[in-house]
Amino acid sequence: MDNTALPECSVPEDVIQALLSVSNSSNLVESMEDLIQVCKTADGREDLAAKNVLPTVIQLVQSLLYPSDHYLLTLSLRLLRNLCAGEVANQNSFVEQNGVAIVSNILSSASSLEPDFGIICVGLQVLANAALAGERQQHAIWQQLFSEKFVALARVRSKKTCGPLCMIISTCCDGTPELVAQLCGDCGVTILKEIVKTAAAVDFGEDWYKLLLSRICLVEPYFRPLFFSLEHVGENAEDTEGGRESFSKEQEFLLKNVSEILNECLSEITVPNDFALCVFGIFKNSIKVLGYATRGRSGLPTGSIDIDVLGYSLTILRDTCAQGTLRGSTKDSMDVVDALISYGLIELLLSLLRDLEPPAIIKKSINQAENQEGSSSSTLKPCPYKGFRRDIVAVIGNCLYGRKIVQDEIRRKDGLLLLLQQCVIDDDNPYSREWGIWCQRNLLDRNQENQRAVAELELKGSVDVPALARLGLRVEMNLATGRPKLVNIS
Repeated sequence: MDNTALPECSVPEDVIQALLSVSNSSNLVESMEDLIQVCKTADGREDLAAKNVLPTVIQLVQSLLYPSDHYLLTLSLRLLRNLCAGEVANQNSFVEQNGVAIVSNILSSASSLEPDFGIICVGLQVLANAALAGERQQHAIWQQLFSEKFVALARVRSKKTCGPLCMIISTCCDGTPELVAQLCGDCGVTILKEIVKTAAAVDFGEDWYKLLLSRICLVEPYFRPLFFSLEHVGENAEDTEGGRESFSKEQEFLLKNVSEILNECLSEITVPNDFALCVFGIFKNSIKVLGYATRGRSGLPTGSIDIDVLGYSLTILRDTCAQGTLRGSTKDSMDVVDALISYGLIELLLSLLRDLEPPAIIKKSINQAENQEGSSSSTLKPCPYKGFRRDIVAVIGNCLYGRKIVQDEIRRKDGLLLLLQQCVIDDDNPYSREWGIWCQRNLLDRNQENQRAVAELELKGSVDVPALARLGLRVEMNLATGRPKLVNIS
């Protein structure tokens, strides 16, 4: 069917004539298409605002029926979207003409039964552009859509709709703590849950989605309720070799997203204690996968939900503990790491590292010794993904930075040799040597007890000299005491 010949009988004549006049077009469809192009520029939008075009477009939208007038309705929404793009006069007029309620009703019709992704996308873009104007528009949108309509829109499984929906919610909540509290309350958390489920279903991760997650999970204290709202229920759990998956696909996807956000914004975000301790709890719950996991053939993601949860929670802990190294030893950065340490982070990581198969070069020497002694290390566990050992060492290394309490704890728990053994190349753990050297540097920094203990290990042949030389150190005998010591040669 020729779109230029669409019936216009349902549209009031005065609306048609007003639009034809301002666009100098011969029919309504042509008029709409021309006006859409005109208001792609700031000057065009300003000119149409001066001619008071937006109220006429609102009247047009009200006169159209969904889905019978689908094409004209799409054009009308596209024109509204462009009119509201940064033009304050049009954004104000949109609210004054009850545009929020009118577009909201269209969205409700388009999202029922079989969702109309195109109409929903453009309708959300209209509201998103209007929301950028300020508190008046944001309040009108929130009042109209929270919470049931937001939930219905969040359940539309489409990349096209998820982005503008996140933009609306983020913009409305920016600088308005009471709306954030509503969003994360009993009624609102379902909105966030459905947004994450949609993002996981369609593999969505664009900027507005990440901005919303960053605010909810890393700025505000709402990661915990969101994460546990995504638990799988009953038959939704997936079977694995070790039984049912402990975590849902959506929980794994959320952790992946938050890990990416934190890694990208390390210098900008101060991680709250509650968030860090929650992730540590998730990590502790995930380590049971090591009881049946086989050697990983890839890095993250691996395809196993439980292994990916293990890995993403560990990388979040790595980056959380890195904040002090990026900003210096500020009070806030110390607080979160000290909290993790007080809950047993270092002890757990050392235990996991001991239970892992050592790097290949270390394993070879151990096997030779076992062959001579008749013992066996067959109970040691493989890395469930490429990089698992590296990530453990990275967390420990970051915790060690500027913290004598951690240096001393590792020495008291006989962890010195274990960590020194990580300064080798390992094909299953890319960059493991670099992280091992970082860990070793922080382990020995300004700690004479650790330096003396490592020097004694060197004399016994337990530590390879090049590993120390890379740090600018060598072993010398203290003539006064008769004990070995490390000296700086750099």
